[in-house]
Amino acid sequence: NIHSFLAYLKNEYRSKPATLARKTASIRVFFYYLCNKTKKIPNNPAQDLESPKLEKRLPKYLTLEQSQELLETTFSYNNHGNHDNHERNYAIITLFLNCGMRLSELVGININDIDFSENKMTVIGKGNKERTIYLNKACVRAIHEYLDVRPKDGIKTDKLNSRKALFLSERRERISKRTVQHIVDKELTAAGLDTKKYSTHKLRHTAATLMYQYGNVDIRALQEVLGHESISTTEIYTHVANKQARDAIENNPLSDF
Repeated sequence: NIHSFLAYLKNEYRSKPATLARKTASIRVFFYYLCNKTKKIPNNPAQDLESPKLEKRLPKYLTLEQSQELLETTFSYNNHGNHDNHERNYAIITLFLNCGMRLSELVGININDIDFSENKMTVIGKGNKERTIYLNKACVRAIHEYLDVRPKDGIKTDKLNSRKALFLSERRERISKRTVQHIVDKELTAAGLDTKKYSTHKLRHTAATLMYQYGNVDIRALQEVLGHESISTTEIYTHVANKQARDAIENNPLSDF
């Protein structure tokens, strides 16, 4: 019955492997509950039920040219009327594209987390784990330019430790994730990029991909930069490079000779 149900979903609804995997996981948990927790049934028919193999999807990312265009557009704020907070917005985009940090890590940055003598900062990543992110010249310059105009008065004293926060909102409190997402969407739109295709997390993918493609970065070093617990998570960027290599061969003008 279980296999018939999954086959029905696949054949009648054209369910994708990810959908079938979710259904399979739910079935396994349900029958485990009936058999092991409530003892309603003597045997678990889903105990050895296998999940369908999932296809590895390549991450979406900006090309080098698109990334440069986004930075130039954000920097040249007069071109799209963004006169307010342009130093802050430029610093945000610069950190995303150069450091590959997560959204939660960016909004959590405190000024005293930054060591300008060593050009590095400490961020709190997934699982409340602390890691070091090194800052290149573009990041250091962007942060300094923002700190020169960052509000110094009227900053809220609150549970968000807004006084310590690097990035502040117009309400002079620690910037929120939603506000950063809005900023990124606005800058992407100004650069002529599709906000349905790209987002803050895609900027993280972009940084990782560009580092791997152009920086001759070892996969273990990239793992440390991104704060991945498992190397298998980082390896997706090697697949991106492999795909580009294959495309390069396929697009050789002599391929149809």
